[in-house]
Amino acid sequence: MSENGIILTEAGLRTYERELDELKRVRRSEIAERIKQAIEYGDISENSEYDSAKNEQAFIEQRITDLERMLRRATIIREDQSISLEEVSLGAHVRILLLDKEQEFQYILVGSMEANPLQKRISNESPLGKALLGKKVNDIVDVPLANGMARYKILEIAR
Repeated sequence: MSENGIILTEAGLRTYERELDELKRVRRSEIAERIKQAIEYGDISENSEYDSAKNEQAFIEQRITDLERMLRRATIIREDQSISLEEVSLGAHVRILLLDKEQEFQYILVGSMEANPLQKRISNESPLGKALLGKKVNDIVDVPLANGMARYKILEIAR
């Protein structure tokens, strides 16, 4: 996904902001202390503690850079009155029925950065998410699967 296509809910924004804060305030200091201790062991040319700490420092600094870039460019889904109840949009809670099995599911439609099917959060880029976007209550959507198609009926759209 391109950086310009990052979509976050307000809750997702807060999660990434907390992670960034933790990395900057806590993890940077911890790694600096580990590097300092490793240097005290002497010869850093063959010092595995030093190498490990430097590698972790590089990882953390890259993660900080990535998070800052992502947060600057993210589009935030306001989880308030702006979410339409007329048709499925990002941030909407959708209750659907898998027609051939008469099984109900409920999902929140989110951007791919926050997608987590175990938490009932599906991406707008997933086959089901794409099929649901823009549809209305009582619409039937066909979702391509590896072994055929699944048909769902939209039962409810909520905030």
